[in-house]
Amino acid sequence: MAEQSNSSRTGVLLHGTTRPEEIAGLCALVETLGFREVWLAEDYFFLGGFSSAAMALQASRNLRVGLGVVASVARHPAVTAMEISTLARAYPGRFMPGIGHGAPAWTRQMGLFPKSILAVLRETMTCIRRLLAGETITQHDGHFHFDRIALHHPVENLKLYAGVSGAKSLELAGEIADATILGALSSPEYIRSAREHIRRGVEKSARTGEHELPTLVLYAVDRDRKAARAAARSSLAFYLGMAGPTALTEPAGINDELAAMLERGGAELIEAEMPESWIDQLAVAGDPEECAMRARALLEAGASSLVFAPIRTDQTTSQLTMTAHEVLPLLHRP
Repeated sequence: MAEQSNSSRTGVLLHGTTRPEEIAGLCALVETLGFREVWLAEDYFFLGGFSSAAMALQASRNLRVGLGVVASVARHPAVTAMEISTLARAYPGRFMPGIGHGAPAWTRQMGLFPKSILAVLRETMTCIRRLLAGETITQHDGHFHFDRIALHHPVENLKLYAGVSGAKSLELAGEIADATILGALSSPEYIRSAREHIRRGVEKSARTGEHELPTLVLYAVDRDRKAARAAARSSLAFYLGMAGPTALTEPAGINDELAAMLERGGAELIEAEMPESWIDQLAVAGDPEECAMRARALLEAGASSLVFAPIRTDQTTSQLTMTAHEVLPLLHRP
């Protein structure tokens, strides 16, 4: 396969803390700087995913806009399919809809307790694909009820993205999705492991074509390396303190040590004691040269594109500008 240009394999995640009135301007900047993708997260209860994606699509000309991700239990699949078809037809070839389980803490706040998150994701993705293809669905035996439901504006051949992390979910993604969004904290080891689980699912379904792996990256760049690393350390400690050992961190070989830290304290202790190697594995942080090196390792492990999530959200504009001018030109340098 011919090597893609540095900009064609990079994108930007706008955090849920981004103010709605800033979305359009930031998306225009992302495109001007040469990034090819922008992703919006539907983190409950911050920004609405589809409305944010619509603003991003309207504010740009050629930028691919990803929704990563909406929870399968938060909307009826027919409603999700309707939203997807609306944006996909209005902006052909540019919308990348992502669907996942949803963070348990948020879905439980809404009283959404499916018996099987895997079964609900399978049902949701399958029914959305059928509706987008123009089928009429009548179905009463699943998690959702369908009574002669069909879209008035179907759309053909649209890729559906799964946003999952565990082994069983990754295998399911390979079986039912066209691409998988890998979460922040993805190490090169995790990416290689995820590819293997997804491959098994692809083989089950006999799906053809490349299964893309856009990968979210906790990111901080600064000519002052120590400042960038300090920002990454603080952010990593927050995420690791909240989530604890997970499928994302297991391939990096840190789960036992992380669990031991959590027994003795929380995020503050993790921030003080985590080895520097955790920052190397779970984030891209440092000066431009180091960031390019760490990003290159993720691409070599199998990420189809890197979606930079700037840690210092109060410096998003300067972080993206420095990345475009000083990191991307180094990304594919031997």
